[in-house]
Amino acid sequence: MATMDVTPDGDRMTVTVWGELDLGSRRLLPELYDMLTLSGGGIDLRLDAVGFCDCSGLNALLDLHTRAADQGKTVTVRSCGVAVERLLDLTGTRELFAGSGRPESAAPPAPLGTTAPEGGGQDLRAEVAQLRRAMQTRPTIDLARGILMASFSLSPEAAWSVLVRTSQNTNTKLHDLAQDLVGTVRGSTLPEQVQQQLAAAVAGASSHPGEPAAHSTGGTVESRG
Repeated sequence: MATMDVTPDGDRMTVTVWGELDLGSRRLLPELYDMLTLSGGGIDLRLDAVGFCDCSGLNALLDLHTRAADQGKTVTVRSCGVAVERLLDLTGTRELFAGSGRPESAAPPAPLGTTAPEGGGQDLRAEVAQLRRAMQTRPTIDLARGILMASFSLSPEAAWSVLVRTSQNTNTKLHDLAQDLVGTVRGSTLPEQVQQQLAAAVAGASSHPGEPAAHSTGGTVESRG
């Protein structure tokens, strides 16, 4: 379970997190919201000691980001380990947490009779679109991971590893792969290359190396009984 330490730093709060950012990390949000409210400018996260982060953990970070934007503040990731870095890269959300200080998108409204900087509106639209995309795709990614867990008796970490490895080896965006995988439940067929790479990734992530490798039949992911 994740734990955290909070240190005031000028008009911001520095939050250092240890442990795993998964579904249970949402219990940290009430305290993070309180720290955000007490801060003048927002929260700086140090996630070097986070050894595991899934889409539920990212969901919590995005919720904190949204709350900060509503208050005209920011949430930045000052440092992080491989688990968080990989998830931010795969979901395209790194830039949401990369800023320092007050971003243009969260700047106070321009006084009446003045014109806002031309780039400000574009930055705001880009950030909103990026945030909306991440929020729309993460339920599908979580569902795809659940399918792998149920089909192959994988742990959450192993199922996430299978998704990431298959995405990388087939040069497929993570959310596109997840959507295709969810589609197999309704009878659609995965491309042959994806089936092969998925089977190899499942075999590699299996916690029981002695069992036969997984295979796909009729486009629906299955395992040998």
